Amino acid sequence: MRPPDSLDAGPVGAAADAGLVADIRDGLAALADPVRAAAMSAYMKSAMPHRGVARPAQKTLFRSVLAHHHLADRATWEATVRELWDNAGYREERYAATAVLSAGPYRDFRDPAAMPLMAHMVVSGAWWDLVDPVAIGCIGPAVRAHRPELVPVMADWAGSGDLWLRRTAIIHQVGAKAETDTDLLSRCIAPSLARREFFLRKAIGWALRDLAWRDPDWVRSYVRDHQDVLSGLSRREALKNCGPG
Repeated sequence: MRPPDSLDAGPVGAAADAGLVADIRDGLAALADPVRAAAMSAYMKSAMPHRGVARPAQKTLFRSVLAHHHLADRATWEATVRELWDNAGYREERYAATAVLSAGPYRDFRDPAAMPLMAHMVVSGAWWDLVDPVAIGCIGPAVRAHRPELVPVMADWAGSGDLWLRRTAIIHQVGAKAETDTDLLSRCIAPSLARREFFLRKAIGWALRDLAWRDPDWVRSYVRDHQDVLSGLSRREALKNCGPG
């Protein structure tokens, strides 16, 4: 796996699906709401402007466009994701890139070979609304499908100098339910236990809270064993779903 600072190059010679990209951009323009856009940008603290398209309308648009365009191969899929992401003029285009990345027909493309693309999105996204869907919806399933290759990558990201790669390592198992690897979760949390960044402390609490739906005893034990280093925020979040005991 290449280091994050080398993950910005796309597939050589590949071209994005111009029709899909145009339909996404034209559709977002048609749904634009300048008043909502200003509020969305303020909420996200985003330098990149919004079109002002609400999430339900985004999902409807993306689903319709994806249904009408079939990406012929991996290279076209990746180039299309990168075009929408890297050349986005509005934040919703990056949401569209994630929709293409995570689309069901391209499930087999989300494998170890796709990790440079997904790492690029995490590092350049650098905010929760862009990072978390990639981490949980795409990277998590890829790790579970390719554990021998990708568990070591998550362990490496857990100690990364990049906050968002660390956060991804911590939360990528959210929603994994019975497939949660608690040893890997512990390994991914450990390097960030003493860190003070809100987005890491919140991530730790979130990952533990999600696991508590299935295994509250493990979470209680983890919190007890790490109470001297676990932040108050992480501890409170972790125990929300544990109930009495």
